[in-house]
Amino acid sequence: MALQEKLNRFKKQQEKCQSTRTSIAAKAGPTKSASVQKSAFVAVSPLTNPRTPGPPVKFSNDTERLQHINSIRKAPVGAQIKRVIDLLLETRQSFTPEQINEACYVDVSSNKAVFDSLRNNPKVNHDGQRFSYKSKHDLKDKSQLLVLIRKFPEGVAVIDLKDAYPTVMEDLQALKAVGQIWLLSNFDSQEDIAYPNDPRAVIKVDDDLKQLFRGIELPRDMLDIEKDLQKNGMKPATNTAKRRAAAQVQGISSKPKIKKKKKDTISRRTKLTNAHLPELFKNLGS
Repeated sequence: MALQEKLNRFKKQQEKCQSTRTSIAAKAGPTKSASVQKSAFVAVSPLTNPRTPGPPVKFSNDTERLQHINSIRKAPVGAQIKRVIDLLLETRQSFTPEQINEACYVDVSSNKAVFDSLRNNPKVNHDGQRFSYKSKHDLKDKSQLLVLIRKFPEGVAVIDLKDAYPTVMEDLQALKAVGQIWLLSNFDSQEDIAYPNDPRAVIKVDDDLKQLFRGIELPRDMLDIEKDLQKNGMKPATNTAKRRAAAQVQGISSKPKIKKKKKDTISRRTKLTNAHLPELFKNLGS
């Protein structure tokens, strides 16, 4: 009897423990499932709501530009100097070494040979910080150009005026059109010379000199004229022998053209270029 009672009591304890475990499991069940669902939501959320991707990274292909810069910096010093001077001439602005590097890829700061050559170049002005173009004649406009030409009665070479300022060639033609200057070519160098034509300069010629000038008969051939000039200690402005030799090489006829002697009288239809010498035209024919 005692043993049977003990077994019954043990079974009740087992049942009580089982019921307790069941109740504990029932209370903990929803929380666990919710946590599982929450973890599942957290795990899935990055997939359902993905972060907006940024723009794709693009790597620019600068190979050609870098090769171009490298070829410039490896070029001879003279080529780099010319590149900088062209920049200064075209822009007519002052540049620091850094600005020159950005504009034409010549690294003036890092290349001592380029820096020294540029600083000592007669076409470049360096104030200690900036480089700028320096022309032979410091001119700004047409009025200053005319004043300069009038200071040189013997003429000013146009090649020395070309880089004075951007529109200097147009101003030379304008001054020539209104008769304030003359533009004449040098036969030897084929370069234009600008001469002043100041109407205030009155030139008087004696009658004896006029008669002597008109009484001299010049040779028909330019070779003879050049020989006579050399005999009298003067250098001819032309070189006919050289020009004819070049013409023979090119297959051009070298025979001088014989010009008919002009009449001594001047008709009224003749264009008068020396209007400031009226005494030359007293005997003007009808």
